[in-house]
Amino acid sequence: MLTVENLKKLRDEQRLKMGIRFSLEKNDPAVMMDYKYNVLVCGDTGCLTSGCKAIIDALNESVTKHKLEKDVNILTVGCFGICSLGPIVIVYPGGYFYGECKAEEMERVVTEHLMGDTPVKELLYKETVSGEEIIPFAQTGFYKKQERNALRNCGIIEPDNLNEYIGNDGYMALAKALSEMTRDEVIKTVRDSGLRGRGGGGFPTGLKWEFTRKVQSEQKYVACNADEGDPGAFMDRAIIEGAPHVVVEAMAIAGYAVGADHGYIYIRAEYPVAVKRLERAIKNARERGLLGKNILGTGYNFDIEIRLGAGAFVCGEETALIASIEGKRGEPRPRPPYPAVKGIFGKPTLLNNVETYANIPPIILRGADWFASMGTKKSKGSKVFAIGGKVTNTGLIEVPMGITLREVVEEIGGGVPGGKKFKAAQTGGPSGGCIPDIHYDVPIDYDNLVEIGSMMGSGGLIVMDEDNCMVDMARFFLDFTVDESCGKCAPCRIGTKRLLELLDKLIEGKGEAADLDKIEELCQHINVSSLCALGQTASNPVISMMKYFRDEYVAHAVDHKCPSGVCKDLLTYFIIAEKCIGCTLCARVCPTNAISGKVKEKHIIDPDKCIKCGVCVEKCKPGAIIRK
Repeated sequence: MLTVENLKKLRDEQRLKMGIRFSLEKNDPAVMMDYKYNVLVCGDTGCLTSGCKAIIDALNESVTKHKLEKDVNILTVGCFGICSLGPIVIVYPGGYFYGECKAEEMERVVTEHLMGDTPVKELLYKETVSGEEIIPFAQTGFYKKQERNALRNCGIIEPDNLNEYIGNDGYMALAKALSEMTRDEVIKTVRDSGLRGRGGGGFPTGLKWEFTRKVQSEQKYVACNADEGDPGAFMDRAIIEGAPHVVVEAMAIAGYAVGADHGYIYIRAEYPVAVKRLERAIKNARERGLLGKNILGTGYNFDIEIRLGAGAFVCGEETALIASIEGKRGEPRPRPPYPAVKGIFGKPTLLNNVETYANIPPIILRGADWFASMGTKKSKGSKVFAIGGKVTNTGLIEVPMGITLREVVEEIGGGVPGGKKFKAAQTGGPSGGCIPDIHYDVPIDYDNLVEIGSMMGSGGLIVMDEDNCMVDMARFFLDFTVDESCGKCAPCRIGTKRLLELLDKLIEGKGEAADLDKIEELCQHINVSSLCALGQTASNPVISMMKYFRDEYVAHAVDHKCPSGVCKDLLTYFIIAEKCIGCTLCARVCPTNAISGKVKEKHIIDPDKCIKCGVCVEKCKPGAIIRK
């Protein structure tokens, strides 16, 4: 069983054994100690689905064939961030980055790079190759402006290897808290750091801890919300898959600070890889004296158990999550009392999400001033975003608060593909709002986003270009909310359904000007009358998109047109006579025989038969078919 002293000794030994693959200070690759080469393969859910297991098998087979086992160490690690290039392989020393890997290419990587000491340039991530020079991937546009704090272990260590986590300063913050700090000193450090909750509205984390600490009770609980349900969001999943021990360590620190001896991790069952890695992390931590009785020989007792959620979006709301942990239907309840006073089984409960906890160990180790030195005056530190949609580099990023949306999209995200123009970005998922191009240079932090009608939320960031219809996008998010409403309160259960019907009316070409006033009025009623924060924010995408793109709503309601050409019922397809060459290709691909005409003569489209599928537009080489 580990003690504080032999934990430090193990950390130093492991650091020498594994080398530091990534400097936490400068993001610079370092030389490995035990092997000539360390080959890191991304093994998170995204890369697993794109074939990383075949990559690992091919590498192992080639290494064994060439008898390189003593020289080459192959490790499965967490997310590297740039998911659009998966599966990813990175070779140390040097940090050579191979993207979009194929199993059949691994023999070349082994024979040319690992045996011949010559990186295979044509297989490297193109941003790392400049003429004859190979640039460290940490210096490329995607990584250069990032600050990986919550993600500091992802893509660096083997998730299931406790020693590797310890070698990267794992559990050192817990040891410091238990052996050198009082409970109040831990809370003061978190409070002074300026860390705000990374799962929603950004409530000050230290203040929440302080509230829970002050409540007198024989039993208290610490809980972790790992039930992210926003479309396109996978920040918490990636942290757990890349470094599950960080959640275990942070919850143990939180338990010590507030006076709790038991914790619950509430995670959706749809995250099987994350769940298995958490289970192994908890088991290994118990076996080594980092969980359970007398942790690190300090006399402190704390343990954790996992609760699986069924994927209900409403269970992201803290009181609904607590009800689900207790085995009840996941429905919110009125507040106050807040969980800090009456939470799990009626006892005082501290609840934070995965990303919030992931920031706790480095704050304890490095101090409040270190964390507070990043970000803006009211939003300290860095934030993880899952960036997707109409952007070149999709994936997971962590950036300092205060970075502009333009920097995120253009420099880190690689810009909007296909020469298209940036139109807007949706932050905060179904509870958030859109940021239009007029606010492209807004510094991203909690207060700035609220001021322009959006919110930080958990960190989903969906980029939209000129081809996106904002009425259709608002409908997309609202449709999700309608499906996920728990139904407990009428404003959310009925109001969102009626709101969706009004948007459907616009999209189907049946709208009228009066509908716009009805939409705005209904949004306000839902906002002020719903029971929980999820209902209160359900209309946010509609409100913000109407605010910035009202002309599109007017076009749908009054002119019965979709300016972006997305809403099928508002489109008309026709053939320009001057351009039609009578090749008959459009008629041959039309699934409803709506196009007629003779060879080398102008064709026509029967609007009654046309289902507006768009296949004819795609196939027409002269570009004679247009839609309006």
